[in-house]
Amino acid sequence: MIDYNDMEEISKIKEEIERAKTELTILYEISNAMRTTLKLEEILYIILTGVTAHTGLSFNRAVLLLVNIKDALIEGKMGIGPESGEEANSIWKQIEQEQMDLEDLINAYKVSTNKVMDSGFNRQVQHFRFPLEEHSGGLLALSVLDGMPLHLTKETIQNYSNDPIIQLLKSVELAVVPLKAKDKVKGIILADNFITRKPITKDDMRMLIMLSNQAGLAIENSQLYENAVIRSHTDSLTNLWNHGYFQYIFQVELEKAKATRTPLSLIMLDIDDFKVYNDKLGHQSGDQILKELSLLLKNQSRKMDFVCRYGGEEFTIILPQTDRKEAFLIAERIRQDIEKTPFTRQEILPNRKLTASLGLASFPEDGPSTSELIFSSDKALYTAKHKGSKNTTCCYEIGSSDASTACS
Repeated sequence: MIDYNDMEEISKIKEEIERAKTELTILYEISNAMRTTLKLEEILYIILTGVTAHTGLSFNRAVLLLVNIKDALIEGKMGIGPESGEEANSIWKQIEQEQMDLEDLINAYKVSTNKVMDSGFNRQVQHFRFPLEEHSGGLLALSVLDGMPLHLTKETIQNYSNDPIIQLLKSVELAVVPLKAKDKVKGIILADNFITRKPITKDDMRMLIMLSNQAGLAIENSQLYENAVIRSHTDSLTNLWNHGYFQYIFQVELEKAKATRTPLSLIMLDIDDFKVYNDKLGHQSGDQILKELSLLLKNQSRKMDFVCRYGGEEFTIILPQTDRKEAFLIAERIRQDIEKTPFTRQEILPNRKLTASLGLASFPEDGPSTSELIFSSDKALYTAKHKGSKNTTCCYEIGSSDASTACS
């Protein structure tokens, strides 16, 4: 005789086994994907794709923020998700038509990085900055400091209606899960279903917490790797990028400029009369000047720029997406800032103040290769130092005998 209670119990057990199998498969695939790279940006994308993919945790959108201990901030790093229902339907339709699985979605990032990173939602997330203080940092600071996941339901989220992150995301229900590594919170994942309004279940939270445990370790490994890479490419005296990294990243940025048909400029800078300073005060004092100037260059440059020590008292600044006109204005601002800055013992110099000469070259007009652009900017720098009065910015011009179209 069939016992229907037993049959129902068996059916429930089978369902639970299938669900557990599916969950383990999802976590296994995401974990495997995270092991394929140590690049932080790729790690973050894999994590968020796992959270939002239809074959993953299938939230409508997700945000990942990292903790910046040095500046006591929680900073938005990446966001994946549509900005409207129309965009969501378009994305989901494409995924369905192309039968894209988790691996396909992750590989799509490597093929079209710019498209992924330039989404309106991601750009908004990258501007997120929240203080790491319980009273002024709100919900996110509380989550980092407590280190506990939080499910804000439709009822409880009202208690945080004035919180900055709730106002920015306009969520009606939200999952907030810390990313931990060795009991330290490295960041936070926020996830919601703002398009479908599908309720966030206990199973959703459990899966997100399990994923976050793996994600925290992956992020820590990536940060350790990137710190090691940075140290190997950093000039030990000035903490700027060294000559080797300059050559590498200049080639990378030039290839990007060619692919996207955007301009790229290079500034070469040399301290005027630096030999006088070294000869009179010694190399230790000269090193102090190099440190002071390096700090100024770093502070006065944009986040997108690469400030490098080329060698000796020469520096280079790579300016992505910057044409000659804008680059000249940037170079002039830097030159004037140097002239106005009171450097240590600068009164011993001929003009009783430290100044610099700058040479400028731009892609595409001044050459199609890194070697030609370096030559052109160096030629313009020579004009500024030897045919001008120093403390000058000059631009290169092909075919010009003095290599200069404009000198300040």
